[in-house]
Amino acid sequence: MSRRQLERGAALRGMVGAAGIEPLPAGDAGADDNCPILHIDMDAFFASVEQLRYPETRGQPVIVGGTGPRGVVSSADYVARTYGVHSAMPMSRAMRLCPDAVVLPPDGKRYRRASEAVMDIFRSVTPDVESLSLDEAFLDVSGARRRLGGPARIAGLVRERVSQEQQLTCSVGVAPSKFVAKLASTQCKPDGMLLVPEARVTDFLHPLPVGALWGVGPRTEEALRRRGLRTVGDVARVPVDTLRRELGDALGAHLGALARGYDDRGVESTSADRSIGSEETFDTDVANVEVIHRELLKLSEKVARRLRGSGQVGRTIVVKLRRADFSTITRSCTLAEHTDVARDINSAARGLYDAAGLQGERLRLVGVRVEGLADSAEVHHQLAIGEPEAGRREAEQAMDQATRRFGPGVVGPATLAKRDKNDG
Repeated sequence: MSRRQLERGAALRGMVGAAGIEPLPAGDAGADDNCPILHIDMDAFFASVEQLRYPETRGQPVIVGGTGPRGVVSSADYVARTYGVHSAMPMSRAMRLCPDAVVLPPDGKRYRRASEAVMDIFRSVTPDVESLSLDEAFLDVSGARRRLGGPARIAGLVRERVSQEQQLTCSVGVAPSKFVAKLASTQCKPDGMLLVPEARVTDFLHPLPVGALWGVGPRTEEALRRRGLRTVGDVARVPVDTLRRELGDALGAHLGALARGYDDRGVESTSADRSIGSEETFDTDVANVEVIHRELLKLSEKVARRLRGSGQVGRTIVVKLRRADFSTITRSCTLAEHTDVARDINSAARGLYDAAGLQGERLRLVGVRVEGLADSAEVHHQLAIGEPEAGRREAEQAMDQATRRFGPGVVGPATLAKRDKNDG
């Protein structure tokens, strides 16, 4: 969670009383009628998972993240947050703010396993689960009411199961729409539950700052404030035609609808990734083309392995290149066929870098991403004349098996055997 999100969350929580909404489900029968959407957000997820492994750290400030010169905070528990530490903060600054913190390196596999267990609990309640990330999801519990009761009761059951089965806590917003449910979960963190009844949606929304509206970034927020619009209620009182004229048709109509409590987006219960990627921040800025080529190969290998592991293939290859001054460019190309082969991905990624005209420029970060994903079982490769039926893909699958059995690094391209301090 970024600093802006944390500040926004604090502002939202500070206005709970002003909105007259209690930070617990209302006791009135039927108060959660027409509130089928749950937004569930795990509390300080990475840090909480680490505290299960290291219970002696409970009560201490815990920070998860990289410790190198360019290390950043991935997650901070709520004790560390009281010192001003937040995710995406440089680790050097986090340690100045909280020098006594316990710092732990990220363990992606552990977090994915914990996430899968939590998502399994969600899907045992309803198949209508829209996973947003490892630690948050929307649920539509309309179809579970007859079996489990009203949405507020279902939210309580989910929280209880997550606590008992995974020893983790989560915060849940219950509301008529995704937008309001997400705001509600933010207000009741950590380890809380907040129901916003349909009849109280505008009471809940209108005192909130305009920055609470989805689609309002720093520039839009400043533009709204210049027009004297400081709260969601201020925006709601402006005719939609005026908002469209001032902000553009799409954004004006979007913000006008949200400010009035209208959000008709449904929960999209798909588990397929829209893209798979990986990126690396160098310890020191790198201009050496050979080093950058090796890093692109390493990232291509990682992305291809993840594609094969998920049973997906992709067609569009994207490279992300961040200069030393933090300016970032992306370049992409679409292949003739879908692939999950590292050689294909790397060939495209390397070509995109070479064509970007950045040779000799110092880069801070490089990334490789594959988009346009499809189920590998539904995509068939047409063999070219003289092409063997078994080839590079089968070789990489064999490498996957060796990696699963003996661990990462046991086998790989010879080029990656030549390592330097940036190839960690």
